[in-house]
Amino acid sequence: MGAPVHGLTAQTAQTQARLEEVKRNTKRHRRHLLGNSISRYYFLFSILALCLVLGLVIVFIGQTALLLFARISPQDFFFSFNWTPEEEAFGAAAFIVNTLSLTALTLIIAVPVSVAMAVLCAEIAPKWLKSFIRPVLDLLVGIPSIVYGYLGLTVLLPFLRRVSGEGLGDGLLAAALVLALMVLPTICRISDDAIVSVPRKYRDAAYALGSTRLQVIMRVVLPAASRGIISAVILGMTRAVGETMAVVMVIGNTPQLAKSLFAPTSVLTSNIVMQISNVEFDSTWNYALHMMAFLLLLISFVLILIIRLLGRKRRDA
Repeated sequence: MGAPVHGLTAQTAQTQARLEEVKRNTKRHRRHLLGNSISRYYFLFSILALCLVLGLVIVFIGQTALLLFARISPQDFFFSFNWTPEEEAFGAAAFIVNTLSLTALTLIIAVPVSVAMAVLCAEIAPKWLKSFIRPVLDLLVGIPSIVYGYLGLTVLLPFLRRVSGEGLGDGLLAAALVLALMVLPTICRISDDAIVSVPRKYRDAAYALGSTRLQVIMRVVLPAASRGIISAVILGMTRAVGETMAVVMVIGNTPQLAKSLFAPTSVLTSNIVMQISNVEFDSTWNYALHMMAFLLLLISFVLILIIRLLGRKRRDA
């Protein structure tokens, strides 16, 4: 009679072990579910909080900015070049034109150099040179803008004075050179990633047809990576449009239309930062500065939207 009892006892022990294992697995599964639920709600809360903050910023700046048109007409603000707040003249056309001119000049300087460096890193340079250039570019991206502005103020402006013979040297050219140095790493690294992502089979097919390396780069690789490069350029443009401190230190901060590359002038960002602390909140001057900030916000929003649309088309292609 001892053998059946012993067998029953062993079976009971195995059953209990299985039950304990099931309980442990159930508890572990519940902990995982709880952790997943907490993570999901935390991330959802973070996204909603970010959207709320962004919405409040847009609403606050937009409401304050639109109060301007209760005191002056949109035509006087957008199309007048007369910015004399002491005489109740708030024409921002000069700052808008200067901002667009500075952005265009920055891109003219930065884009060819950035794309050429990206092609060098992705297609031409040996491995040891790539391993040196890419970390340096990543380091340049993280340098604060005021450092670039200080270098422009202490190194670039004296150089431009000696070369041009101008008495000051500040203006659109100095600001564009500083901004070009700032946006160059961003455009270069993103363009580099876009070029590297082009499938190898495209290059092999072009080489099989007898193309040279230059022909492969110009006629195959760059067209295939064009959307990524355009996204990089637009991202660099957003930084150039919204940059403040570096521009303030080298542009001259004179509220006038730039008639030459060496004439002291001002753009939307520099005019805001130089004057916002000296005005009363409930004043036309303050509303005009908020409208400038709102314009910058809209420009950045449109550029980022273009990047998103290009990225979507790239995924669908």
